[in-house]
Amino acid sequence: MTSLATPVFLKLLADRQGKPGGFLFCGSGEPALPDELRELAGKLPCFYREPLAPALAAQLDAAGFKPMPSGALQRNDSDFETVQPPTVDWIEGDWPLQAPPRSSGAQAASRAMALQLVQLVSNDADTHEIEEILRRDPTLSYHLLKLVNSLGMGTGRKVTSFSQAILILGRQQLRRWLNLMLFAARSDDVRSPMLLARVSVRARTMELLAHETGQGKQVQEQAFMVGMFSLLGVLFGVPLGELLAPLNLGDAAQQALLSKSGVLGELLAIVEAAEHCDMVAVAKGLEALPLPALDFNRLVAEANLWMLNVTGDVGNHG
Repeated sequence: MTSLATPVFLKLLADRQGKPGGFLFCGSGEPALPDELRELAGKLPCFYREPLAPALAAQLDAAGFKPMPSGALQRNDSDFETVQPPTVDWIEGDWPLQAPPRSSGAQAASRAMALQLVQLVSNDADTHEIEEILRRDPTLSYHLLKLVNSLGMGTGRKVTSFSQAILILGRQQLRRWLNLMLFAARSDDVRSPMLLARVSVRARTMELLAHETGQGKQVQEQAFMVGMFSLLGVLFGVPLGELLAPLNLGDAAQQALLSKSGVLGELLAIVEAAEHCDMVAVAKGLEALPLPALDFNRLVAEANLWMLNVTGDVGNHG
């Protein structure tokens, strides 16, 4: 019964190369499983741990999930470079959240420029200031023009200048794209593919939670941004407060990120609890919103589908 439904979450699994490769079901009790799970299982392998209640296992089987083979999953919360036994196909754990490796000069400069662009856009800088930064990073500028041209936008002509691209894309979408590019794959950072996927799911889940609970468009956009920025400290290996200082964020976003207070902080706390499969805490958080578990389960699946759609091109940024 929907009224008895419990929340669920999908843990992203890395393959042996450290890239997103599958999903692991996290839940118990009597969850109401959304139809979107079947679509997700058609895109990446989806598993559940045994033993599981027969009725729940049957629902997952019908959605395309499979029992995790014995010995195929290993937990790693430290260094991904640890040698994996030959039977291991999938790696779970928080290894992508560990300290970053020392970047090469070019890689570090590119990521620093992306952060500088985020700061400029957050502070509503003039377009020419944003252009000046883009001119210094050929890879960022290439991917921006590629993105805008791929959108079509019904203009019937190709975009060839930064100012034109910024105008067509709009500041809100430019900000979102830059946030993703911060986490984009870097050849010297094994964490990048999983970090990008993880932060994308977190940001989109928060945005959908804000929408489902009746928040306006502005709060929904703030929720997405808070989800993205919540892992900036992990990305750069410095205290989050130091990175947030130049961004001139509003009080609600600051409070959510630094103390998990306010509406946005409550949403962030729910998502983080779900990431750690603390479904008791998630259930309490949803009850306080209030939001039925069935709706949460659906938006979790939607957020993961969105992540798979957006991280492909972004993840090729190098």
